[in-house]
Amino acid sequence: MEENKDTIEKKELEENNAQAEENTEAADGENAENAENGEEPKKKGNIVRDIVEIAESTLITVFVIVLIFTFILHPVNIVGRSMVPTLNNTYEGVRAENKETDKVLMNTVFFNVKYGDILVIDKDKNYLLDENGKVYEPTLDPSINECIIKRVIAVGGQTVDIKDGKVYVDGEVLNEPYIAENSTTDDLGAFTGQYPVTVPEGYYFVMGDNRNHSTDSRAKSVGLVKKDQIYGKAIIKYSPLDEFDILTDSWKGD
Repeated sequence: MEENKDTIEKKELEENNAQAEENTEAADGENAENAENGEEPKKKGNIVRDIVEIAESTLITVFVIVLIFTFILHPVNIVGRSMVPTLNNTYEGVRAENKETDKVLMNTVFFNVKYGDILVIDKDKNYLLDENGKVYEPTLDPSINECIIKRVIAVGGQTVDIKDGKVYVDGEVLNEPYIAENSTTDDLGAFTGQYPVTVPEGYYFVMGDNRNHSTDSRAKSVGLVKKDQIYGKAIIKYSPLDEFDILTDSWKGD
């Protein structure tokens, strides 16, 4: 009886050892299989995942940039010389040595119009004032019907006067460090005999910095600018790069 018990225990021990060996072999086989077939695909999977993440980030970045330049910021090339010296161009022989026109970024949303702002304007209509100070659209003096860029001199509710070659707003002569040298400011027929004029609410009186070569609110073909004619506000001159400038404070001078 005792002998049979020893025999049974011996068999159980042998069976346990055999099972342990099988488990060890299975584990070794699995490890070997992972080493041969698992690690390399895992590394490849990581690379593919990294590439996908980079592609997603790139697409999102491009999408955001497109949205910004479609709905918020627009590049504008300067044509004409009415804003010299603040903004130049080569079409009139300015900066002829490098043949490069100024380029600005225009903000089209979320801005308030104030004195000194440089606006890009769709001048499809012109607005003048009658003898009672009421706005009207002249029939004999059509608008220039083109896009212009000018500086805000007065906003709705302010009074503008031009005399002795100077501009007065609300009775105070403007300090204008931005205008071109030897500029003289005279009315160009829009409000002759009506000064001082009060700008109606929702309208703006604008001028170019190069007063001797600017068709602006002083001219009948431009007159006052209505709010809904404003495309946007020039905020940055980004080209030429060596003349990079923040335009929102350009009226303050150095």
